[in-house]
Amino acid sequence: MSRVRKIAKNTTFLLISQIISYIFTFFITMYAARYFGASIFGIWSIALSITGILGIFADLGMSTLMVREISRNLSDRDKYISNIFLIKIILSILTFVLIIIITNIIGYPEIVKNIIYIVTVSVIIGSFSGVLGAIFQANEKMEYISLSTILSSVIVLLGTVIMIHYNLSIIFFAFINVISAGLIAAYILFKYVQNFPLPELRIDLSFWKPIIKESWPFGITALSGMLYNYIDSIMLSVVQGAEVVGWYSAAYRLMLILLFIPNAINMAIFPVMSQFYTSSKNSLKLMNEKYFKYMIIIGVPMGVGVTILADKIILTIFGPGYSQSIIALQILIWTIILTFAGAPFVQLLQSINKQYIITKISIISAATNILLNLFLIPLFSYIGASFATLIAAIVSTGYIFLVTYKFGYGIQYKTVMDDLSKILFATLIISIFILYFKDLNLFLLIIMATLLYLIIIYIFGCIDEVDIMLLKQLRR
Repeated sequence: MSRVRKIAKNTTFLLISQIISYIFTFFITMYAARYFGASIFGIWSIALSITGILGIFADLGMSTLMVREISRNLSDRDKYISNIFLIKIILSILTFVLIIIITNIIGYPEIVKNIIYIVTVSVIIGSFSGVLGAIFQANEKMEYISLSTILSSVIVLLGTVIMIHYNLSIIFFAFINVISAGLIAAYILFKYVQNFPLPELRIDLSFWKPIIKESWPFGITALSGMLYNYIDSIMLSVVQGAEVVGWYSAAYRLMLILLFIPNAINMAIFPVMSQFYTSSKNSLKLMNEKYFKYMIIIGVPMGVGVTILADKIILTIFGPGYSQSIIALQILIWTIILTFAGAPFVQLLQSINKQYIITKISIISAATNILLNLFLIPLFSYIGASFATLIAAIVSTGYIFLVTYKFGYGIQYKTVMDDLSKILFATLIISIFILYFKDLNLFLLIIMATLLYLIIIYIFGCIDEVDIMLLKQLRR
């Protein structure tokens, strides 16, 4: 199987699974938000924020390190599994203790603390699943990761429906996530045994130091990313309360759902980009350029469209109780566009062993977000938090562009402007279309606008000969 076809296969599996999973996540978020109301939904968002940030300490970037190193040398598989699994047992205990300490220092009500503790269990189970999941990713067997993603979403969605039908509490909802994590862990273990020999126990304490030394930049990057994504909800919970967190989180959750596109592509191409770094620098550069181009083709019209339709989107999905979320969505959607634009370069830097730069950028971004939140949240509440997130995204994306140019992997200015001018013109046309037909059904309008946009960019030549050649290879 050619490299292009293998990437296509893996990307297809991941995209399909991510699309299905995020469709389920969309309905889970919609039903849960409507069922709970802003205040209880805010409590759930607080729990996800706390565990999302502190749960990083249960992994510290080791799963990502496994993907990179094992994709380069498959014979190291058992050595990494044995040692990282044991390290994670220690880290998981420390993580749980840390979460108990932090939640008590903040002084959350008992119900909030209980939800946080339950969700922490699911996060820790997921961390152990990630060890074997990394083996599948390193071997480019993405279909198993894809199916586990879908199964997890199905289980949680079924649990959500049961909760609403029987009028159950948020505690039940939290336990559903634990059950889902446990079943997925069992599935991944079963598939691992089917596809690989059982790992030999190869404990090597002298190996722990290089593991931690190499993985901590990935861990700090992940921690900084989580701080960037979730610290605003925690700060809002302390200053403004759970209801405001609910309003903000409704918009933020919709924004995060859209990340399935770069997330799926990143998982598929990370092992390949890591190999290209040592085998074909030109192929690596071409892959990065095409990835960036496709991200702006998707991202720019998405940002404009969501900005125009934010009121219909929020009211249709969450109802009038979340009308305060409209302006937050109009601001936050632009952080997603910046994330789309920066995603290829983040993946590139990780693949060429420059993860310390991503760590540095992530820390700067998180610090910028925290400092801005300290100033803006007391003055402007969740709207201030939205602007803080956007400004931090501008800072981090700009820095990423500068760094990649320095290493010789930047996109040529003329190439960017040629593509961007066509994309902006196509976006202008569909914006007029959306404004003119705004009274149509939301989902019908989105489908029509998307089809119109695809036709326009094809006519304008946004898809060039190289793109067509790649598409032909995918079909072979």
